[in-house]
Amino acid sequence: MKTSDYIVEFLIKNGIKDVFGYPGGMVTHLMDSLDKYTGKIGNHLCYHEQAAAFSACSNAQLSNNIGCAYTTSGPGATNLITGIGHAFFDSIPVLFITGQVNTYELKKNLKVRQRGFQETDIVSIVEPITKYTVLVEKEEDLRYCLEKAVYMAKEGRPGPVLVDIPMNISRAEIDPDRLKSFHVKPKETQVYSHTIFELLARAKRPVIIAGAGIDIANARPEFKTLIKKLKIPVVTSMIAVDVLNKDDEFNYGFIGAYGDRTANFIVSNSDLIIAMGSRLDMRQTGTDVKSFAPNAKIVRVDIDKGELENKIGEDELSLNYDLKPYLNYLNTEKYEIKMYNDWIEVCEEYRKNLSNIDPNLPNEYIETISKMLDDGFEIITDVGQNQVWVAQAFKNVDNQRILFTGGHGCMGYSLPAAIGAYYATHKKVIAFTGDGGLQMNIQELQFLKREHIPVKIIVLNNESLGMIRHFQEMYFDSKFVHTINTGGYLSPDFVKIANAYGITSVNVNQIEQLNELQDLIYNDEPVLINLNLGDRTYLYPKLAVNRPIDDQEPLLDRALYKRLKEL
Repeated sequence: MKTSDYIVEFLIKNGIKDVFGYPGGMVTHLMDSLDKYTGKIGNHLCYHEQAAAFSACSNAQLSNNIGCAYTTSGPGATNLITGIGHAFFDSIPVLFITGQVNTYELKKNLKVRQRGFQETDIVSIVEPITKYTVLVEKEEDLRYCLEKAVYMAKEGRPGPVLVDIPMNISRAEIDPDRLKSFHVKPKETQVYSHTIFELLARAKRPVIIAGAGIDIANARPEFKTLIKKLKIPVVTSMIAVDVLNKDDEFNYGFIGAYGDRTANFIVSNSDLIIAMGSRLDMRQTGTDVKSFAPNAKIVRVDIDKGELENKIGEDELSLNYDLKPYLNYLNTEKYEIKMYNDWIEVCEEYRKNLSNIDPNLPNEYIETISKMLDDGFEIITDVGQNQVWVAQAFKNVDNQRILFTGGHGCMGYSLPAAIGAYYATHKKVIAFTGDGGLQMNIQELQFLKREHIPVKIIVLNNESLGMIRHFQEMYFDSKFVHTINTGGYLSPDFVKIANAYGITSVNVNQIEQLNELQDLIYNDEPVLINLNLGDRTYLYPKLAVNRPIDDQEPLLDRALYKRLKEL
């Protein structure tokens, strides 16, 4: 059979239902083969390769399977890099397939920059941000390379892989039965210890920090079961705010620089922290790591040994476990449940004094929108102020996912990620974005109109690059270089642009107008809603450099701060 047909059958066999890509000379054979299998696999044309990469990432996250994106060689392949980085840092299993020039055009060891037109050594370029990347130079190696790529993408801590396929390989005739395969040794059975039970028995102020690893491990049900048993406070990382319902009695919000004051106080004054699938980076701990939970024993559970090498506490306990089976172990093991009533009372006192003390109009917009939605919506954010406002204020319901661009923090993520999310779930999607982020991949409005998919774009429009503008106000004497309309930055009229694409769009100038948009939000067509916020927006609370995470700006009244610290 033809090699490109074999590749498509391989994707189908591995449960991949949708691929995202952009045409190019070196992938024409793959595109033609994808068309032959219409009905068994969806081949979706994005309008930029970066958008295809983001679509494949969100599709993987919400389908609980590997995602897939393809592009041609040269600029097509290099345009994937931002999406590959996003997948790598946020642990998303995606198979990237790039076309390459014919093997007889490759420069190989010649000291020339390029032989073939659009030849680029994408394998060497992306090697640091992939789990596995390979150039297929012989047809007989193809099966091995594809099988290894899919295995590596899913094994352990997930991540992206890339297979670079020269054009003469993709058009070759092969005998699938003669291709060598990739074999994996069986895993050893993991043996768990009772250490966490012993630490919980001695603790008076325990807290669980829930990270995105819970969803990466597809372990949300097991995690919720554990919380019901332990009945101890839970805080989350920002990109894991959806692992528990916002109104769950044990959910005290997310920690970190822009986190909930309540959550930060609980962590700072705890005596035992159990971090599950969370990196505990400096956005969570603050830049002065020694001030992070100074009286707490820290236990970290993570599938990635490398993450556990980044010690937060001097006597930190590292448990290199896969979360899902470990949570099953904790849920089935017999142990005495200790009650922490005094600690819960303290946490509730924090909540009573620290909730709703940082009023902010964008947060009110987000909360109002969230209350309009049921679990038939998936939620996507971009990066910047809009991302944090969603994390702070969105009232999620059970079974509702909120996807972020976490470690890589990619502007332009939200719109194409909403496309991938739709094809994974066929639910309506809310894509929150800023005026800056939307302009990064605005061309994908054409995708929405072409396919008539129900993605609702919410533009939190402050006519500025708000997060950087705020930094400039704080640290650069309000010298707003390239961040506001008098400093070299401008936003277009998004409503007119959406109309030009044929997409229904509206301006919203007051929060009361949102109640009139219920029908637009629930219809089956794409919609753009432009929320005009004015050009002076802020993220509060906010942690300044070298302060402990429970002392965010604007600073609390010192008497109140002292009283709460002494509880």
